[in-house]
Amino acid sequence: MTTRIFCTALAAATTISATSGTHAQSGSLPPALDHYLSEVVKLTSAQQRDLVGGAPVTKLLPADESKEVAVFGAIWINAPIQRFVEAMKDIENFERGAAFRVTKRISTPPALADFAALRLPDKDLREIPNCRLGDCVIKVSEQGLRRFRDEVDWRGPDPSAQANQVMRQLSLEYVNAYLAEGNTRLAVYRDNSRPTSVASEFREMTDQMPELTDYLPELRDYLLNFPRVALLDVTSFLYWQETDFGLRPTIRISHVTIREKPNDTVVASKMIYASHYFWTGIELRVLLPDPRRGPGFWLVTVSRSRSDGLSGFTGWFVRRRARSEVERGVLAGLRITKERMEVRR
Repeated sequence: MTTRIFCTALAAATTISATSGTHAQSGSLPPALDHYLSEVVKLTSAQQRDLVGGAPVTKLLPADESKEVAVFGAIWINAPIQRFVEAMKDIENFERGAAFRVTKRISTPPALADFAALRLPDKDLREIPNCRLGDCVIKVSEQGLRRFRDEVDWRGPDPSAQANQVMRQLSLEYVNAYLAEGNTRLAVYRDNSRPTSVASEFREMTDQMPELTDYLPELRDYLLNFPRVALLDVTSFLYWQETDFGLRPTIRISHVTIREKPNDTVVASKMIYASHYFWTGIELRVLLPDPRRGPGFWLVTVSRSRSDGLSGFTGWFVRRRARSEVERGVLAGLRITKERMEVRR
């Protein structure tokens, strides 16, 4: 029953009746959002006071620790929702600096030139020649491994240029296949003892998100069955980026969906490829207006990602570090977002 609070908060944040009190004046949260945070996320009273006071708040959420990290985050932003939407559409400037080495929005239709700045890290280039099916440093399909083997002269004068060109071409083909046929064309990785289907992992992961299964089922249906399923009031695009995460720079490709409605705006970022660590992931951002507090909005985020290396004895150490890094990343992201959105007031 408590899982039903999330979407109640979405709709109720701006439609609470006058009899529910003056939460803004008393420094409290909208009742529905307060209930969601208390009963579902289970924030402490101190965390809720911090949130009301303007500080960002994060919390690790329950998840299968052998392969998944899940984090909640929230903050009040004193800026129009449309400003955030415009910033997301300008993803190349929105996700830049710090851990983001390169961010590039992919054209419609995609073109090879979109990936001109994509370059494999030197460490990957040194190790790819030794890749074998079931034992490869980079996450790539069986077909991709053959392409690196057949199209790159690793003993020639400039193998890195050839390898980068193969990676760019593979990336273009991958996004075109996804845009044409959706999750059925997502990768199946064979870089460990068992094949890992990105589509299956994404479906299973979203099964554990009541925010999608119970309250935003039409958005989940769209994310699972794109492009066969249409969704009204949606802006959709793909982008790729190179990020610093863990011990290796990681290239990843994401599908962004922005759904705008009068009472709330939802932004879903679906990771469809990562060269290291991740099988898949999703960041769900819900923007809730709260007129009694002011002209801004509550930014509520739920981020989930699935990856290898988190199970077993050694995985225990990796898991602790990964959970800590992801939570710190969410916290930093909330602070940066607030600063960027409010600086233009």
